[in-house]
Amino acid sequence: MKKLVIFDLDGTLLNTIEDLGTATNHALSTLGYPTHSIPSYCNMVGNGVTRLLERALPEEARTIRIVEAMRTHFREYYDAHLHDTTTVYPGIVELLDELTERKIAIAVASNKYDAATQRLVQHFFGAYQWAAVFGHLDGVPVKPDPSVVFEVLAEFPTPKEQVLYVGDSGVDIETARRACVENCGVTWGFRTREELVDAYADHIAVNPDDILSLV
Repeated sequence: MKKLVIFDLDGTLLNTIEDLGTATNHALSTLGYPTHSIPSYCNMVGNGVTRLLERALPEEARTIRIVEAMRTHFREYYDAHLHDTTTVYPGIVELLDELTERKIAIAVASNKYDAATQRLVQHFFGAYQWAAVFGHLDGVPVKPDPSVVFEVLAEFPTPKEQVLYVGDSGVDIETARRACVENCGVTWGFRTREELVDAYADHIAVNPDDILSLV
């Protein structure tokens, strides 16, 4: 039986892709670079803001100076438009309700910068009592490094065999594997089922109800 479920945020609990893509396109256009279609950002997100901005830029423009300028414009725009179009995936509220009813703790471990992670969780899921909520903090490696999982477990000590990590990408599956906790990939997010299979996901959920059978 599981006592703690750790969720990725973007592509798992929330569909944030349009707001992320729009903020990145704003930064690109501000600096005079070509923009991208919103669906194309599904393959750029997942490794933190720096990698998102690097992937969005033309290869020859991926310098430290330009990426930092991109980050400034991205943050200014995204902080002001954090959830203009972001939505909760269908079935997530019911899943969180049921986990809470079963007294299974819930946590968030995201590669999104921490300030935005905290604001989004509070805005959409402020009614829940979270065991821990961590976005990316300066000085802490991004996923698939397992440090953020260890941060959650330090905040809410739980034997690893009683932990389930849930995410939508190969990055999430690798994070859980490196942390030595059981994982479940979800197919409603930004990446494909094939990516989850290739990453050796322990389980694959096609809807949030599937997760309940694992706890």
